[in-house]
Amino acid sequence: MNGVELFLLGRTLMKIGEEAMPSEGIGEQSTSARTVLIVVSDLRAHPETTVGEIAARTGLPQSAVSAAIGRLRSAGAVIAETDPRDRRRTIIREAPEVSERVTRVRDTPIDAAVAAALRTNDPQRVRETVVALEELADRLIPHLRT
Repeated sequence: MNGVELFLLGRTLMKIGEEAMPSEGIGEQSTSARTVLIVVSDLRAHPETTVGEIAARTGLPQSAVSAAIGRLRSAGAVIAETDPRDRRRTIIREAPEVSERVTRVRDTPIDAAVAAALRTNDPQRVRETVVALEELADRLIPHLRT
């Protein structure tokens, strides 16, 4: 495998992930799930931050970060509070409790999305692929699955 193949695999995996996430009941959104997940990833790496700081680190437009934060606030995944040291700033942090929406997203299996990507209904082939993805995740992002 070379860098191009790895990059294309990553994009394919992102698309499968987006397909696997439940979207029922959230209505029309002004920002994509991908943008929301980029913001969440940055927020986990920088637990107390601002919209502007997230935008600077991720390269996303500030308006997209703001929309993602709004979506995360609606889902109960983040808290936005006025910075007590500088009342002009709003500090963003993960909510201390996992919301019902976040739990539902995390608990939704990926099997159907993987089957669609593989273009198969063979449950063994899907299961083998899911197991391989879980092993890869354990190796590359172990902190995520603890």
